Amino acid sequence: MERKGSSASQQIVPFTEQAWAGSLESPYYRDSHIKLRKYVRQYLETEVFPYAEEWELKGEVPRQAYAVHAAKGFILPGLPRKYRNGKNLPADIPDEEWDLFHNLIITEETSRSPHMGPIWGLGSANTISCPAILNFGTEEQRMKYLPDVHSGKIRFCLGITEPEAGSDVSAIRSTAKLSSDGKNFIVNGSKKWITNGIWADYIVAAVRTSSTPSGASGISLLIIPLSSPGITRRRIANSGVHASGSTFILFSDVLVPRENLLGEENKGFKMVMSNFNPERLHLAGSALQMARTCYKEAYGHALRRKTFGKALIENQVMRAKFAGMARMIESAHAWMEQIVWHIVQHPRSEQTADVGARLALLKVQSGKVLEYCCREAQQVFGGLGYSKEGPGRVVEQISRDLRVLVVGGGSEEILDDLGIKLTLSLAQSKASL
Repeated sequence: MERKGSSASQQIVPFTEQAWAGSLESPYYRDSHIKLRKYVRQYLETEVFPYAEEWELKGEVPRQAYAVHAAKGFILPGLPRKYRNGKNLPADIPDEEWDLFHNLIITEETSRSPHMGPIWGLGSANTISCPAILNFGTEEQRMKYLPDVHSGKIRFCLGITEPEAGSDVSAIRSTAKLSSDGKNFIVNGSKKWITNGIWADYIVAAVRTSSTPSGASGISLLIIPLSSPGITRRRIANSGVHASGSTFILFSDVLVPRENLLGEENKGFKMVMSNFNPERLHLAGSALQMARTCYKEAYGHALRRKTFGKALIENQVMRAKFAGMARMIESAHAWMEQIVWHIVQHPRSEQTADVGARLALLKVQSGKVLEYCCREAQQVFGGLGYSKEGPGRVVEQISRDLRVLVVGGGSEEILDDLGIKLTLSLAQSKASL
């Protein structure tokens, strides 16, 4: 496998690229992965990264940039051809060669951006909402929505979190009751911190369709057109990722056609839980790449900055910081690759409890790695790492953006407990056989 795409300047800083892109052999990657990585990187470095700071400050990505992103095939990459309007995959990768590692490469390359808000603004909500349609929708629903999402004609967002129900999905209070003629659901309630919600055309929303006020039973997934009467939206100002379009959505007697139900009525809890798995993998990949960016920025500064007559990197205490960051990044990344490999070999396993437990714990660990690396990088920069301008501004930006990766997709406390409960349940079921 030929390795391309890393400049000499990048190679000076160790551990800022994945091991497979450097000098180490890997069983996971082929020439198609190298080709895709080069294609994605060239596009991002010419058409996205130079404008990312401007878009973040404005709080949105221009429509034309979104259209280009879609035309390049980066919205729901890897969809079966029939849902892609017959278009080729990015970099003209053959359909039969595309696997989850290609998706991971796109996640990692986009996460090299010094500003995550614009990257999320380029359609990350499609990435976390549309798998529910692909995995649980009818063929009619797939054909109705997925081709238009892929082409950039329409946008989706995911509506799980509510003001009083965050990581605890079973506490969802938004309701959907059937109309007297049985043709529509009448939706009332609210959703909060909905990425891309301000621009989305549809939301895949978790709602309570039974009379039970709480608990896992009685939850369903609905595709709700956000242009429907009775819906109001307003943006939410958060610490970071301003261009992601975080939104509060209120539903007041909103009529939703019954055919917009995803899967079985009252059986949505398990669908929500399994739909979290690809989201958590995406967040883990992003977090680890952002950790590499922190490492890279700090390492470059340590080479340039001189104190007491010598470069920072010549101090043992500084080298120890980089050793600690490298250990954490590389070990978590290797774990992630092993999980991805298993999913590639067993495609339906992404929805199993065994893989779900590991993805939950991986997402927690990746967030902790990012927090650690960001803090250590800011220590290397000193006061410069606290400034929104100057050589430490990238790390400062990441210090604000990272919280959404740590909390989003499930807090570490919830996911740690979930990972152990799932594995314990599996162990007990095997022991009883």
